Amino acid sequence: MDRTERILDLVALLLDAREPISWAELREHFPADYGGSDDAAERKFERDKAELVELGFPLSYVQGDDERRDGYLVDRNVYYLPEADLTKEELAVLYAAGSAALASGAFPGRDDLAHALRKIGFFAGESLPTPRVRMELGTGQQGQEKEVSARLEQLWDACSAHKWVQLTYGSPRKDGVTERRVDPYGLALRRGVWTLVGYCHLRQGLRTFHVHRIRELKVNTARPRTPDFEVPADFSLDAHVAYFPWQYRFHEPLEVTLRLTGPQASRAGSLFPGAALEPVSEGVVRVRFPVTFLDGLTRFVLSLGEDCRVEGPPEARERLERMAANILAKHAPVEGQRVSA
Repeated sequence: MDRTERILDLVALLLDAREPISWAELREHFPADYGGSDDAAERKFERDKAELVELGFPLSYVQGDDERRDGYLVDRNVYYLPEADLTKEELAVLYAAGSAALASGAFPGRDDLAHALRKIGFFAGESLPTPRVRMELGTGQQGQEKEVSARLEQLWDACSAHKWVQLTYGSPRKDGVTERRVDPYGLALRRGVWTLVGYCHLRQGLRTFHVHRIRELKVNTARPRTPDFEVPADFSLDAHVAYFPWQYRFHEPLEVTLRLTGPQASRAGSLFPGAALEPVSEGVVRVRFPVTFLDGLTRFVLSLGEDCRVEGPPEARERLERMAANILAKHAPVEGQRVSA
């Protein structure tokens, strides 16, 4: 019996057991594998046991007492996830979103996702929508789908196994490329762009990388079962990957205060999630939140029209006025030029 088959049979046997299984019983179940001398059999089982534990299988040795015997047992409370108890409608939403991600062709962990969809399909029965749902997710630019998809798969595996990667990266701010060794902490999809966050050994700090700007990628394959790094316990993807344009970390945080009126006042919470809201009067709301990219905010504020005003700080007001003046100048009629109605 090859090792993979033996490991699977061992898992099946242990999951089926209601009482601890002794070492003698294991040898009886696998006479060809755990036979021979005691030392050789025990070393072989220890290697199998170590692999099961490494894979997250909660196998433990139970010391017997008056009520039960010694042996190996699986803690089922650790192994099984609690029942999610989702409704069929909720399963349908999950299935639609998963199908769309799978159809995009640029989603890491495709095999795991497809397996999860098959499980959802089994439990949801006929209430599922058609899987022919499609959203374009995270391809960055047309024509890059295959490259981005392949790199996402590599990065997904590297993040899971905690293996460092070697990048050839084209920065959006500079010409040319740089070679970097990165400890990949996680991947995030924001507004259609996949972003890798990790520790950059070149810059000696945490950095973000757009996956579609990676020109070449190699994963460290040495000692595949040994992690190269540990992700800090306080690491958070949300702290490094901006969701809104004003969250790009181009300067130090600045608290900005906006005044929303009319229809925009009732939408304040959804327009600026996480911001502090202060009702001023009926139909008027004051909003405060930190900003690290003023130009990103001012563009958005201008798109909301006259119902959104910047109250402070002065540099935010000046930035807005300057941008509005530039727009007016750009679209001002040129002397002698006829303007059509």
